[in-house]
Amino acid sequence: MTRLEKGELRWGLFFILPWLLGLVIFTAYPIIMSFYYSFTDYSIVQEPFWVGLENYRTLIKADDLFWKSLKNTFYMLGFGLPINLLAGLGLALLLNMKVKAMAIHRTIFYLPSILPEVATAILWVWLFNPQYGLVNAILNWFGIKGPGWLADPAWAKPTLILMGLWGVGGGMIIYLASLQDVPQELYEAAEIDGANGWQKLINITLPMISPVIFFNLIMGLIGTFQFSVQTFVATGGGPAYSTMFYGLYLYYNAFQWWKMGYASAMAWILFLITLMMTIIVFKSSARWVYYHTGGR
Repeated sequence: MTRLEKGELRWGLFFILPWLLGLVIFTAYPIIMSFYYSFTDYSIVQEPFWVGLENYRTLIKADDLFWKSLKNTFYMLGFGLPINLLAGLGLALLLNMKVKAMAIHRTIFYLPSILPEVATAILWVWLFNPQYGLVNAILNWFGIKGPGWLADPAWAKPTLILMGLWGVGGGMIIYLASLQDVPQELYEAAEIDGANGWQKLINITLPMISPVIFFNLIMGLIGTFQFSVQTFVATGGGPAYSTMFYGLYLYYNAFQWWKMGYASAMAWILFLITLMMTIIVFKSSARWVYYHTGGR
């Protein structure tokens, strides 16, 4: 290396040093230590005691609530995630139409996604209150007896799915950007061939925006496995553990019951499950994701 190149290297390392320190201290070190703690009995206030695979063995063989939380999480993955993705896509298709004041409509539908999750969760708890909530009050006007919503084990998870639709604006805005990038000449050619709206949606729109659908699916998959904030505020995992999701159960073990080693084992199991599901989605993407490389 020349003297100039050495100087540029030193200055380059100097300017990225804060980022490197942050990566090592706040990301790499916690990851390494959590892997170590997963093999220990550790409660933060005492020194970790090595127990080997005991945390993993207890989780898999003796912890019924672990399997309950995993089952609840896969319920949200199987029902909540597809509904959320379809709602965001449907909303984007509607907001892609050319009508007056469309910018205002887009802003209105996007705003809920940037509101604080805790505040919106409290709002929804009031709305879905089975005794004096606004939702059941409206149903009573039509002679319909409303369910228990979050207070009913059978309705708690569907209610959380409905609450999740409030924040589809984040995915909607990404869908909307991709819809506006679809070449218009493809639609014009399809109209000349006599294609109707449904045929254009299936054969042009969805294939052209499939990379964005794939992206939202991956992000939604990861987010669903970490789903906990709304549940913690709205139900705390109840009633009857019907909303005890994996992320919430992990939080309780770590920061309420001080079983940090146990929670670290849960975190690594969650990482492996998420990694496996993500790999499956990536493997399947070759069959349905189309990457358009031509010019407009």
